[in-house]
Amino acid sequence: MPTNTSRRGLLFGAAALSGGALLAGCTSNESKDEDTGGNEQQVADDKPGKKVTIGFAGPQADHGWLNAINDNAKERAKKYADVTLESTEGSNDTAAQIGQVETLINKKVDVLVILPADGKALTQVGLKAMKAGIPVVNLDRVFASPQAYRCWIGGDNYGMGLSAGQYIGEKLKDKKNARVVELAGLDNLELTKQRSKGFDDALKNYPNIKKVARQAADFTVESGQQKMSQLLQAQKNFDALWNHDDDQGVGALRAIKQAGRDDFLMVGGAGALSAFQAIKADDGVLKATVLYPPTMAASAIDLARALGQGKGVSGMAEFEIPSFVTCYSAVVDKDNVEQYMPTGFK
Repeated sequence: MPTNTSRRGLLFGAAALSGGALLAGCTSNESKDEDTGGNEQQVADDKPGKKVTIGFAGPQADHGWLNAINDNAKERAKKYADVTLESTEGSNDTAAQIGQVETLINKKVDVLVILPADGKALTQVGLKAMKAGIPVVNLDRVFASPQAYRCWIGGDNYGMGLSAGQYIGEKLKDKKNARVVELAGLDNLELTKQRSKGFDDALKNYPNIKKVARQAADFTVESGQQKMSQLLQAQKNFDALWNHDDDQGVGALRAIKQAGRDDFLMVGGAGALSAFQAIKADDGVLKATVLYPPTMAASAIDLARALGQGKGVSGMAEFEIPSFVTCYSAVVDKDNVEQYMPTGFK
């Protein structure tokens, strides 16, 4: 996979890893369990505790979602009086990021949160941190070895496609010979294949629906506009569009407006603020978007803090945090868009 400085080098092949669910907004739960002989489970909460220095090595903010990852991590760290965040300058260059992580290891931070520019290339430095006794929270793009991290948290690419397909399926289930098209991302990325597979699997439950066209774009506004124009020219009649990415969706919407088309519904992906605003306005084809939430970076800070303090997660019986946390790909439409509006990225 290329490791250039565009988003394509940072969109992730780690799809739906099964695992525990992180419960946000943890509260104190240090009561004694009579059935376990009075053992106390220490869980992370908002009250100041043991001081923890978290090293954060994130991406270069050259895309809305990536910028939101960095912002979510930094804002979450500010929430805790007992957390010091050592943040590197974001980089999509693997050699530079390896050097940044090694600097954090040499500083002897308590925990590391790493969104690698290239999961395979940074595996060795993840192993180095773990061997040095510094637990690693691997954010979204997974390392090649599970020994390189203590916990993985990330998005569900297959689930994105599944949710999009189910939403469209329910909207079109009573329409005879319904036709849908797909504006995918980069086809050489595993995440794109997973999103398309989830979408196709969902549509299998709706025999009245046929996918009649698919075009791969480039996760940019320009590519979205160009590829959507091609789809519109080739397909004069369809009922729904699923677009994998809200940033390229900005361009897709431009093409749709230029073509004067309003005869289908559109579902986006990721959770951009512009998409939420369009859904709320409800005056165009965009009716929903499927989340790939950048809030996972905030949750990664929560997990890192819990690791540094030797605590578990409220709402779970285990004394330790889970090994895997897969974020749910929720559908945001006009019925719940107000709830998600604060999480939208620019």
